[in-house]
Amino acid sequence: MRALVLVALCALACGRAPHAAEPAAKGAPAAARRFGFGHAATPQQIAAWDIDVRPDGKGLPPGRGSVSEGARIYAEQCAVCHGKQGEGARYEALAGREPSDFRFAQDPKLRDKRTVGNYWPYATTLFDYINRSMPQAVPGSLKPDEVYGVPAYVLFLNGLVAQDAVLDAQSLPKVVMPARDRFVPDDRRGGPELR
Repeated sequence: MRALVLVALCALACGRAPHAAEPAAKGAPAAARRFGFGHAATPQQIAAWDIDVRPDGKGLPPGRGSVSEGARIYAEQCAVCHGKQGEGARYEALAGREPSDFRFAQDPKLRDKRTVGNYWPYATTLFDYINRSMPQAVPGSLKPDEVYGVPAYVLFLNGLVAQDAVLDAQSLPKVVMPARDRFVPDDRRGGPELR
């Protein structure tokens, strides 16, 4: 079933709706051949969905964005939901730091303190999330330079980069987030391995 869904998604991503009248490609999954629709995903289709970014920066695209460029994009695309200065509005606060205290991680009453500057362990995760999911109404619509600018501005609001900072694939992974050492890798053994 998962193969059929992937075939259908790939067809839609190419702007092609699967039609029963089309013969299935030779490399298509057995179910697609049996029912006469779909095709094997091309390398270009797979690459279009391969947009994840790792903590070390692997997967970051070319581009760059400054704090000032990010401030403009943030005002246009983000402020309505997250507040003019990242203080929160309809959705969570993005800015605000409590550098000497991590108890908000355990105390549900302090939930609003889980800002990017307090809680996120990697700056690259901010890029990845914005690139995939924001702005909420049209996720994935920002160009790489715009996506680099928004984290630059949010990191500036949290006091983690200078006002003249410019972020790119080399500099973004070097931003050390205050909560980086607060997260522990899951190295448990004995259950099903998901790695």
